[in-house]
Amino acid sequence: MTDTVNVDVGVCTFRRPAVAETLASLGRQQLPAGVRLRVIVADNDEQPSAEATVRAVAQAHGLDLAYVHAPARNISLARNACLEAAQGRFLAFIDDDETATPGWLAALLAEADRGSWDAVLGPVKAVYGDDAPEWIAAGDFHSTAPVEVNGKILKGYAGNVLIRRSTIEPLGLRFDLARGRQGGEDDDFFYRLTDAGGAIGFAPDALAYEPVPAGRASLRWLLKRSFRTGQTHGARLESRCRGAARLAQIGVAGAKTGACVAGAAASALSPTRRSRWLVRGSLHAGVVARLAGLRELELY
Repeated sequence: MTDTVNVDVGVCTFRRPAVAETLASLGRQQLPAGVRLRVIVADNDEQPSAEATVRAVAQAHGLDLAYVHAPARNISLARNACLEAAQGRFLAFIDDDETATPGWLAALLAEADRGSWDAVLGPVKAVYGDDAPEWIAAGDFHSTAPVEVNGKILKGYAGNVLIRRSTIEPLGLRFDLARGRQGGEDDDFFYRLTDAGGAIGFAPDALAYEPVPAGRASLRWLLKRSFRTGQTHGARLESRCRGAARLAQIGVAGAKTGACVAGAAASALSPTRRSRWLVRGSLHAGVVARLAGLRELELY
């Protein structure tokens, strides 16, 4: 890339003091020549509670800041506020409890340039506290990386991603407000991107770290999250399948659920392997539930 590249980085926040560390990590980015970084913070609280902290941290780290108050308690609304405020060629997203490594943005941009991708994902590495169950840390259940299906990435996540605005703006892509509390708004957004012909790449060196709160370091939380993810996928299948085709999808997902339960039973002596089977089974159960008409869970 030889010309100037303007990049906005969106950070959606809701009453998280850790956003200060996120912004500090953005201030430490080692940017390639010709890249200009601007940070958009969308405060999703009813009152602009993060404004003073955000402005102070941005000033301390020399960040070009756009602060947007985007009330209230709906992550899709905050993400859309970042999309509306963006001006650069690219818009990246990072969560307000994550910290980016110094080469994070450079790695995303390099992969976007190399593959001409419409979006590029980076890995999110979970950081477990000393009180996390040993089996959870051993299984690394909370780290995030894309899944390929037949050699393609069909969906993404908004915790570590770079998006080419020239692709999404003509499509009018926005995050679904109806999913802003239940979760799955990013799955749905990127499914619609790839359904429209968009291509997603992966930059393994674009690493971000995310601490795992004690409340999420449990099998119950993992099962609930996986079930809701399955429901999001089930909603996509529902829009494509009718009648007998939908019944067939229910049968396939139900059979996969049963296989996972059997796998969990066979792995009863290994908490990590048993839980991995159960989490996978919960995803397939979520697909069945959504195709059968069950209301989607509200995760957040």
